[in-house]
Amino acid sequence: MTAGRRPRPSWRALTLAFALLLIWAVFLAATGGTFASARNLALLARQMSVTALLAVGMVLVIVTGEIDLSVGAMSGLLGAVATIASVKAGWPLAAAIASALALGAALGLAQGTIVARLRVPSFIVTLGGMLVFQGTLLGITGGISISPGGAFLRIGQAYLGKGAGWALAGALAAALLLAAARDSGSARGRRILLAGAILAFAALMNAYAGIPLPVLLLAAVAAAFSTIANRTPFGRRLYAIGGNREAARYSGVSFERSVAGVFTLMGLLCGAAGVVLTARVGSATSDAGRLMELDSIAAAVIGGTSLLGGRGTVWGALLGALVMSSLDNGMSLMNTEPYWQPVLKGTILVAAVAADVAGRRTA
Repeated sequence: MTAGRRPRPSWRALTLAFALLLIWAVFLAATGGTFASARNLALLARQMSVTALLAVGMVLVIVTGEIDLSVGAMSGLLGAVATIASVKAGWPLAAAIASALALGAALGLAQGTIVARLRVPSFIVTLGGMLVFQGTLLGITGGISISPGGAFLRIGQAYLGKGAGWALAGALAAALLLAAARDSGSARGRRILLAGAILAFAALMNAYAGIPLPVLLLAAVAAAFSTIANRTPFGRRLYAIGGNREAARYSGVSFERSVAGVFTLMGLLCGAAGVVLTARVGSATSDAGRLMELDSIAAAVIGGTSLLGGRGTVWGALLGALVMSSLDNGMSLMNTEPYWQPVLKGTILVAAVAADVAGRRTA
């Protein structure tokens, strides 16, 4: 039942890290150093946060052997719901955000229940959901932009103060180093490397205005979902279902509850992503979230999640989201023709899937 749960360390993770460094080196040279400026890196971190939030949930959905094509449209809709509740209905900000999260969980549960109990393919259910959510978004916004208030905007645009950022990074690094002192071998090396990465990231962000709040939210969500995936019975069941659905069923795993649960979590993350997206761009629009489902799926797959199910990691999806956002950011700085962005991202996605299929054949 747990055979497929933990992905094996492989050349793929190293290849992805090398590819990211290569992409950054190319953009660094092509933009005369602008790409690596503190301001641009802070903007890049904010830019990737929405895609990464969706990619975190998408990992668990794909690991189960399912897919969710509605996440972009649902995020746009839920961001608009929170904005309307805050601006037009006069709800307190916390209540407006809670309404988006609760509605997202309910919509995810509804889709997951249809997939699990009626055995309708998730591709069809979520494709239909995408169309329904896009139409509903157009209806509630009336085709015009709705701007939220200042407190709402800070969710996507504010920064943690430099002093608080250093304190947080130092505390996390110290905790990792203390844990590393009790470990041995590769585990110790990974913790030390992660502690160094946290301090380096804090230095980069504090060179501009501080750590963006959406990045802090993303880090907390990623840590929580990584724990769910790797250290809870629910997470182990998801990997078991994706690895061998029939074997999992014979082992007593409830397919219905697991699938409904994972789509509920995905809907919850759509609510969070929608709020962050609306706050970051400064308004709720009728086309918000369009095509974000493709970016989140691509980020998960590029990060090592297998479309065949049973394999994938949350942290790999974050790397994949960083690759996708780096391509968008770098090509924008270079004033590249817009059509090159989907061409390049599509090529990388096909290469990632081909690598996964080839790896499974030789495993």
